[in-house]
Amino acid sequence: MPARAGVWISVALAVPLLALGAFLWDLQLSGNFHTVVPGELYRAAQPTPRQLEAYANKYGVKSVINLRGPHDGFAWYEAEKAENAKLGIKQIDFRVSSITEMDSKQIARLVAIMRKARKPLLVHCQSGADRSGLVSALYLAAVDGVDVKEAARQLSIRYGHFSMPFSRTYAMDLTLQAFGALSGQPSG
Repeated sequence: MPARAGVWISVALAVPLLALGAFLWDLQLSGNFHTVVPGELYRAAQPTPRQLEAYANKYGVKSVINLRGPHDGFAWYEAEKAENAKLGIKQIDFRVSSITEMDSKQIARLVAIMRKARKPLLVHCQSGADRSGLVSALYLAAVDGVDVKEAARQLSIRYGHFSMPFSRTYAMDLTLQAFGALSGQPSG
């Protein structure tokens, strides 16, 4: 009987872990692309040139905010710049660290950029989980007037973000909390 119980415990532990792994793998295969505000804002992981073309054709993307910042000489960056230029998409490089909180001046500058950018707008980082989640939440709260608590849903496991105080990327959650406090809308 104890051996059988051990098998069931192993299965009970393995199934959720396998399901989580499959979910995260699917996010990467899909480019972690999601609609935030239809016709206005989309979010993704680092897009390939083919994905950029597809997003432009299907969603009419006019501007891209690259949250990884400029990386001259890196193949992914040069390919993105070339494809955006070919498609007539304005590329905006705005570096956001996934492990450091943004200050109020950075947030204000980013919000101003998002307000002025031609829409539809695509924001992306490397995996589409942390920085893209924060920036999508900031857009919803600061540009679209959505409640910060509602906007905070952009920082969730659904997109691959682990909102845990001990995680390196918790700086994204802290940035949104600070924005909420400054705007009079606590997020927590």
